[in-house]
Amino acid sequence: AVGAAVACPDRKVLCLSGDGSAMYTLQSLWTMARENLDVCTVIFANDTYRILHGELLNVGATPGRNVARMFDMVEPTLDWVALAQGHGVQAVRVETAEAFNTAFAEAMEAKGPRLIVVPC
Repeated sequence: AVGAAVACPDRKVLCLSGDGSAMYTLQSLWTMARENLDVCTVIFANDTYRILHGELLNVGATPGRNVARMFDMVEPTLDWVALAQGHGVQAVRVETAEAFNTAFAEAMEAKGPRLIVVPC
């Protein structure tokens, strides 16, 4: 999303990500804020590195309690709104489809980086 926004500064960029994937690129929020990139990031937060669970199944492994715990993002649960704001990006967490529609419409109208957290 950062690369697309730098390459096409006159176009809105939409970034869809899971929370596990977003943890690998958290610093991109700071870059979006610093460069005032016109990116709307939507994070679907299920509080886990779901892809890693799938990879274990792909190799025939059955995760035990400790492995499952290492792949979950709880204790503490991540506060994506606070993380985004701490990086200089306006953010909101939505709990309903109506709230998402409102937040998404606002993000599409506004210039600069925005983040919407969708718990799932």
